[in-house]
Parts: sequence; C-alpha cells; structure tokens
Amino acid sequence: MSLTGQPVTILGAGVAGLALARALALRGAAVTVLEQADAIREVGAGLQISPNGAAVLRGLDLQADLDAASMRAEAVQLIDGPTGDPVTRLDLARLRPGHGYHFLHRADLIALLLKGAEAAGVTLRLLSRVGEVDLSGPVPAVVLESGERLQTPLLIGADGLHSKVRAVLNGAGQPFFTHQVAWRAVIPCEPGAAPVAEVHMGPRRHLVSYPLRNGTLRNIVAVEERDKWAEESWTLRDDAITLRIAFERFSPRVRGWLDRVEDPWLWGLFRHQVADAWVKPMGQGGVAILGDAAHPTLPFLAQGASMGLEDAWVLAQSLATHDSPAAALAAYQSTRKPRTTRIVAAANANARAYHLSGLPRMIGHTGLRLLGRLSPGTMLSRFDWLYDHDVTVGRG
Repeated sequence: MSLTGQPVTILGAGVAGLALARALALRGAAVTVLEQADAIREVGAGLQISPNGAAVLRGLDLQADLDAASMRAEAVQLIDGPTGDPVTRLDLARLRPGHGYHFLHRADLIALLLKGAEAAGVTLRLLSRVGEVDLSGPVPAVVLESGERLQTPLLIGADGLHSKVRAVLNGAGQPFFTHQVAWRAVIPCEPGAAPVAEVHMGPRRHLVSYPLRNGTLRNIVAVEERDKWAEESWTLRDDAITLRIAFERFSPRVRGWLDRVEDPWLWGLFRHQVADAWVKPMGQGGVAILGDAAHPTLPFLAQGASMGLEDAWVLAQSLATHDSPAAALAAYQSTRKPRTTRIVAAANANARAYHLSGLPRMIGHTGLRLLGRLSPGTMLSRFDWLYDHDVTVGRG
C-alpha cells in the first residue's frame, strides 16, 4: 500500500496526533490535522519520555530537537514522604547505551512535534471542532460544528480521553472514579537541582517532582486518595491551600515546594478500559484510534506520551508496509493492544504500591532498601520489557 499522495485526516494536535502526522507525511501521505483550539497550546506541565518513546522521536529525525528541549534524567529516587529518608534509587545510567530518559515541558514537546509536522508538509486546521463522526457511508466523514462535512479515506482519532472516534467504534464508555485526585504545578526550581525524578511516598498519597528547562523550573504532580469526586479535566483549578493541607505531614522539602505553588491544576483520576475496537476498515481506507483515545492510563508509570509515540510509529509503518488498509489496520491493533494493556495494568499496580500504610508500608520500604543495597540493578531490570522496546526496529 503506497502512502504517496494518500489523504489522511487526523483529529487532534496532541502528542500522538502530531507524531503520526509527521510519520505519515514523511512516507508521502497528504495529512491534514483538525484541531478544535484557536492555537496549539498546552497547559503548563512536565512529562517524561522514557527510552521507548525517545526511540520514536529519533526515528522521526527529531533527536536533536528532543535533546535541546529536555533534560537527560539520571535516576528515579524513591523517598519516604513524611520523613524525607531515601528508600531506594533507580540509576537510569544502567539503561542500555543510547537509550536516554528525558524530562521536558509538555509545551516544548508539542512545539517540536508541530514544527516537525509542518516541516514535513502537514496541513493544520485550527478552530475545527468536530460535532459528529459518521461511519455510515462508504468512507469516513466528520461533521464540524460549523456544519462543514469532510470526507476522508483514512480517519485517525487522536482526540484524547473523550474521543468521538472511540465512542463511534466502541459505544459510550463507563470510566469509574479511582478515588484519587492529582494536582499539577510548575514552580521555579532551586539552583543546581539534579535531573532526578523524586517520588515521595506516604499513606494514601504521593508526590512526584523533577526539574525542567535546564533546571529553571520544577514540575510537581501530587496524588491523594479521597472520597470526594473531582472532574476528569485538564483545565480545572484548585486552591493551593487544599494541596498544602493534603501534604502537611510530609517532609520540609516537599512542604517548601508546595508553599511556592500559587494556582494548581486539579483533575480526578478515572480508570478507563483499553478500547476493544481500535480500527474499522472501510472500502479502500478506514478508521483508527491511538494514544489516550485507545488506552487512557493512570499517571503512575509516566507512559502516556511514550505510548502515544509508539502508536504513531506502528500505525504509520503498518499503513506503509501492508497490501491493503484492512491488513494494515488489523496489524496495528494486534501489535499495539497487548503491549498497551500491559502498561496500563502496570501503572495501576504502581498506584497501590506508592500509597501503602501501616505494617505493609514498613515491610515494603524495608524490602526496597535491602534490594537496593544488595542488587541495585534488579528493580530497574523489571522494566526491561518496557524501556528496551524499540518499535522503530520492529522489536516486540
């Protein structure tokens, strides 16, 4: 199946959508990205790109842009939240040579992907809010809220948690509240901060922090278990005092960071099922979803962006190397669904491990300390299946 001149419409200009746009355009496709916003912007927050995600950016010839926009991470440090005592350290230098682990601002990742997409010839249409996805005809169609109807041989839903394309393929979802909420904030960083992700663990709550933008900013994600429901939204603000109270029994280091937070973002954490149907062949084209539209994940393994990047590469490669759209779409789903299901389950498990209390907490932390002393590489090697996976060379 040749992609040269092949029209493709992508809904959503996020990480997965822009990465796919560049991947397809580099293979000759005529790609249009529809974005509902009036400009490409991201709520300010940090993210982590692990080696499996960085491999895709390298494959898209964006390695230099990634290096310029990010900090290379040295380690993940697990810390007892209330006391501030170290529990164990995962030395990321133990990863295979060339497999960098990166901290960067989400806006910077979006900017480099947008630049790469436009350089490859992608057309971006802003203010294109989709009202309806129509798969009843011979080819996919979207109806914009303006009334404009657009038909396209290949329609790709990179339209996030509340994906209209996913809903058409799978019906209405039923996510459930995990009784956890997360605050996000970015504050000025103290001078000389090491490029280390600190995970401060406490009973029913934890906080993750790491530096961004050459150490000028510090990213904070704080999670608390609670009964009170919160909206699943990236644009909800909360009172900083509420955040400080939630972590008032944590160490002075954590409390000092939170004293500098002025206006945190808050979102409720909901568990979604990995979509049953990711694709639908239609005539000489079809429909597919990727990223959060296909497999929303809790933020406890830092894999949301990297999974979207992997999806983008595999979908583009499948479309370029199979004889028909139907075969390509089937190969994409069969390749990606088992891996993303495993990643989502691993993130769910981390949520439980970070929030232990009482005797299980004491036993767990003691075990981690001993393991870190006796076999420091063991914990990180448990994630070889995740970080060593390189979709650009067809492994896994």
